[in-house]
Amino acid sequence: MTEEPAGTYVSTLEELKKKGCTSLNVNGYNLVLFYHEGRVYALDNRCPHMGFPLSRGTTKDGILTCDWHHARFDLKSGGTFDLWAGDVLSFPTLVQNGKVWVKIGQPKDTRELHKKRLLEGLEQNNGLLIAKSVIALLSSGIEPAELIRIGIKHGITYRQDGWGQGLTILVCMVNLLPILSPEDRSRALYHGLSAVAQDCDGVAPRFAVKGLPDMAPDLVTLKGWFRHFIEVRDSDGAERCLVSAIQAKADPLEIADILFSAATDRRFLDGGHILDFTNKAFEVLEVVGWDMAEGVLSSLVPLYARATRMEERSSWRHPVDLSKILDRSFKEIPSSLELGRKKRGSWKADKSFVDTLLGDKPDQISDVLLNAIRNGATEQELAVCVEYASVLRIVYFGTSNEFSDWDTALHTYTFSHAVQRSLHRLCSVELLRAVFDVAMSVYLIRFLNVPPSHVPTSVAQENSEEPDTLAKKFLEVLDKRQQVNDASEVVTRYVTSGGNQGRLIAILDNALLREDRNFHSIQMIEASFGQWKSTLQTKLSILDQSLILVAATRYLAAHSPTVRRQGQMFEIAFRLHHGAKLYEGIE
Repeated sequence: MTEEPAGTYVSTLEELKKKGCTSLNVNGYNLVLFYHEGRVYALDNRCPHMGFPLSRGTTKDGILTCDWHHARFDLKSGGTFDLWAGDVLSFPTLVQNGKVWVKIGQPKDTRELHKKRLLEGLEQNNGLLIAKSVIALLSSGIEPAELIRIGIKHGITYRQDGWGQGLTILVCMVNLLPILSPEDRSRALYHGLSAVAQDCDGVAPRFAVKGLPDMAPDLVTLKGWFRHFIEVRDSDGAERCLVSAIQAKADPLEIADILFSAATDRRFLDGGHILDFTNKAFEVLEVVGWDMAEGVLSSLVPLYARATRMEERSSWRHPVDLSKILDRSFKEIPSSLELGRKKRGSWKADKSFVDTLLGDKPDQISDVLLNAIRNGATEQELAVCVEYASVLRIVYFGTSNEFSDWDTALHTYTFSHAVQRSLHRLCSVELLRAVFDVAMSVYLIRFLNVPPSHVPTSVAQENSEEPDTLAKKFLEVLDKRQQVNDASEVVTRYVTSGGNQGRLIAILDNALLREDRNFHSIQMIEASFGQWKSTLQTKLSILDQSLILVAATRYLAAHSPTVRRQGQMFEIAFRLHHGAKLYEGIE
């Protein structure tokens, strides 16, 4: 008696010849069998692109062409000739005694395959491939940090101009992960990694600058050189100093001191983006590991060298010379710190302090900050208060104002948040200067609050609604265009009715992720989440957490809804991963 071959019997050869192809389920796999040019082939019946049945395809010259988007595959190996589609699984076949057998092995750990496909998605700027890879990898139990490393490495390699929006979006999404649902974590990483791919599309690799030969770890000298080279806009010289410091095994705080000192030597560089990006770079290094510091941090240097310096802008010089006011204040910071050293912990901010920050007298703003330092205010407390003043500019952003410039308000706010976070990382006199920069920027954008928007502060008890009802209503409001005031009212009612603010943050995050990517909207939601968390740890009673949520809501409402094309792409990938049929009537 002839021994049956290893595998699963699937068809007679004669029957397969008559049909040309047939689809069947074998051991949980939806297979398609082809009889082509005297040979039998077995493939996964789902096109790896969008799940269309390959049994509906055509074969010629050993090539299978999907009938939907015309992706082409090698019948024998399953390899694709169209890289956007991805390879299809193939299975060994055997014909014996007129019978066709297919060998289905044990399911393999496909994580390495999906990592490879993620990298291909980044290289091709293929959002669907990125989405499918992210969903598959997270579902397999892989830690998000591994995916983030892949994205960061790609972003710093193929960004000749240095750190950009894509990498910033990725880090913002990373910071939002702890509060997101499992599905939204996949969605967030898809958005972040796709933004990196878009930034790098068509860009040649960036060659790394080497450190100085036989450089002794003289960090004081390297710091001085770095600041000088940035001052004269010499990117290569500055980058070599920074790389030398990292290779000399300087610790993260020492490297942070070098960068933040240069970032605050001039005023409000590039509208606050430089310090914001620097903070984001340090945040992501805490996730991916310090071994990536050289590539990550050196990518910032070109931005430093070519940054616009606000003292070069007329708005900072006329009609009031803000740079002159700041230069005078900076000279007084060391002595003010010394006077306040014994009083640390005793300073309390009051409403008048914040009112001064929101006022129209820059000299008084500078003086009130210096006096706070003399009376024991810490650097972090000042940063928290100035950040709060900056978010109030968004809370009271006048929608009837002829200047519908949300971005200007957003830049001040994200800069202030970066200053606050950076001062928790590194407390230095140089970095403290950025608090004063924020305060002057808050002063400059006061016109955006003329007239100030009305923000509801209380709701009558008889009009109260259940928080769950209000949460649903909030998402419905964001489905309509420019519902800024209505959205802020719903959020206020949610808070005053006893709704959980942490849950509201999660709802805001979900509302953000269903929209097409908008750099500034992502920045706004991420910064507001970070600020909201930090207020839980502060003792400053003047801070109203609910107003942070109102600011985030107003900004998101002003930029919603979008076409949501990117969300549709993610949904396709999500359904494909879970075996859904995307097309009715398909076998």
